[in-house]
Amino acid sequence: QVQLMESGGGSVQAGGSLKLSCAASKDITSSYNMGWFRQDPTGKEREGVATIDRHGMTDYKDSVKGRFTISKDNAKNILYLQMYDLKPEDTGVYYCAADSGALIPGHPVFIAGINFWGQGTQVTVSS
Repeated sequence: QVQLMESGGGSVQAGGSLKLSCAASKDITSSYNMGWFRQDPTGKEREGVATIDRHGMTDYKDSVKGRFTISKDNAKNILYLQMYDLKPEDTGVYYCAADSGALIPGHPVFIAGINFWGQGTQVTVSS
């Protein structure tokens, strides 16, 4: 069983930066598609923010393009999300995910349909 463990969340003011990390218990970053998803404060939806496929191709939700960068270190089995110029609307719980299928940012995800999830890390951006 794969375990994903996020870290790096916190509280920042608008315009600030955070870097999230997701450590995997097994060698999956090179064999699974991976991504970061945000659950909004209402808890109603979990939406793709940034994804990186097994080949390293990245994709982003429109509202974070130019501000967020997703990357991975296959040797260390770690997924990253560097976030700059944070805005209050970026607030939420950020989850790391790994799946054998395609992960698409900018759309709500069917949570039970994803192979593996982390436990989430809270990001709070104040104005």
